[in-house]
Amino acid sequence: MSHTPVVGDHPQESPSTMGRTVLVVLMLGVATWMYSQRPTPSSAASAEAGATPAPEATPTALAGFRPDAWYLPDDPLLGFVEIPAGPFQMGGDPTTDPQAFENERWSGARGQGTVGLPAFYLGRYEVTVAQFAAFVRATGFAVSEQTLQHPLDHPVSSVSWPDALAYCRWLDTTLRDSPDIPQALSRVLGDRWQVTLPTEAEWEKAARGTDGRIYPWGSQASRDRANYQGQGTTPVGRYACLNCPYGLFDMSGNVWEWTRSPYQPYPFDPDDAPDDLRADALWVMRGGSYTDPPRNVRTAIRGGGDPGARRPFMGFRVAISPL
Repeated sequence: MSHTPVVGDHPQESPSTMGRTVLVVLMLGVATWMYSQRPTPSSAASAEAGATPAPEATPTALAGFRPDAWYLPDDPLLGFVEIPAGPFQMGGDPTTDPQAFENERWSGARGQGTVGLPAFYLGRYEVTVAQFAAFVRATGFAVSEQTLQHPLDHPVSSVSWPDALAYCRWLDTTLRDSPDIPQALSRVLGDRWQVTLPTEAEWEKAARGTDGRIYPWGSQASRDRANYQGQGTTPVGRYACLNCPYGLFDMSGNVWEWTRSPYQPYPFDPDDAPDDLRADALWVMRGGSYTDPPRNVRTAIRGGGDPGARRPFMGFRVAISPL
């Protein structure tokens, strides 16, 4: 492979410290190359000017979601799905996946490596506009003008990494403080478990399972299983994928999903994550989006995003992890 692709905007000027939190650099490639190509953002003042409040009202019913539970999915764990403990093969091996990029390679000697993970939980769907609007309405959190403009059952987009993390922290506190939280979920949120963003290893295991799939459903791209090469987002769960691991939806396409892993070369090491999630870093995004070709919606694809980037193809889903 002669080069790695660039996804999203790619201005050529160098950044300022304040402005890094406003414009995107979303690209695939080695970390050093990514840092050398960081863009010049627009001013913080223009971002504030674009901030918009949550809608004044949301519908009393949204099929499959609970308006009395912050529009989370209507099931016993409010949409969280258990991913069992155990090992899986992580990374992209060009001998079995000719589309693999160099930044997916585990090491100079191996295309993939084995990663063991404890059990964790991941959202069945990407976080929706309705769910994020409930957070904005409850907290007064400032978002961009585009963030809440899509239908309520679509994935929220135009959210930065701090936006996503703020939602996770609010949801964690809200669930713990609620007297009406389902008992099954209350047990999950026990000692040292927390609502947060998934690591990229958690994300990849949930997407590909333990049998090394190239796409969540198998080895070949399929337009009837995911929203990619399209014109915009679609409702979460629109694409049925009965043979996808763990019953998750939209792990390929729709929107790129933030993780809590800093972008750095493999091999993956959970101990490499910064203790302070406010640390200055590029953060891994996974899954590709509605704008992408089949190569960019594989389970091993890795993108890196400037933490302040807000773009219409960037969203997230939440995890409950032992921390």
